Amino acid sequence: MTANSNDSREPFWDLETRLATALLILAGFVGAAAYTHSQGYFVTFMTGNTERAVIGGFLGDFWLAWGAFLLIVCFLTGVLCASVCRRHWWRNHPHGATMLATFALAIAASVDAFSRESSVGLIPILFVAFAMGSLNTSFVRNGEVSIPVTYVTGTLVKFAQGVERHIAGGTHREWLGYAVQWLSFVVGAAIGGLVSLVVNGDEMLIAATVGSALVAAYTWRADIRWVRRQEQARTGN
Repeated sequence: MTANSNDSREPFWDLETRLATALLILAGFVGAAAYTHSQGYFVTFMTGNTERAVIGGFLGDFWLAWGAFLLIVCFLTGVLCASVCRRHWWRNHPHGATMLATFALAIAASVDAFSRESSVGLIPILFVAFAMGSLNTSFVRNGEVSIPVTYVTGTLVKFAQGVERHIAGGTHREWLGYAVQWLSFVVGAAIGGLVSLVVNGDEMLIAATVGSALVAAYTWRADIRWVRRQEQARTGN
């Protein structure tokens, strides 16, 4: 979704916006689940992991640095695998990436179920990072991601730029889409935080898997309309 004044005649709460909202809520929820029931691992914030990977070496905390580096690798692997699958098997199908994320979350929950640690260990979190990487390929336009599901910093930058364009003579549509994306992520994180108060780490990963499966089912049902819209956009009809 690209928020600009040229789109002002199009309905705002369209299929793409609804899909993006569902995926952003899921990403916020999973991010909160991973952070609250692990040793503070980031599965959506690769900027933070990059800093941890570098600073951990200077501080002598090589486990922190190594763990952060592995999270980045798994996140990138998720993006790569989902991108390859999208190119060859599920072009213009948002539910494909969500199904892959659900599969990775199910593996994370299964691995954690056999762990004796009180908190979620690094190995399950690596699968969660893979899931979040794959989820980011849900919306692709001209070969590149058009809606980064977990890249909230970029969304906030675009929101601020949209506000400036509105002040300069544009419309509220310049920034509204980005505001909704950010708020959707916040809502997901809040839901994840609330759920984390009443469940343990094992149950939290199961809840994340169930949530991802529900979102995958929703995006699967929306696939037919999504494909039709993409075809209309290409043909100009």
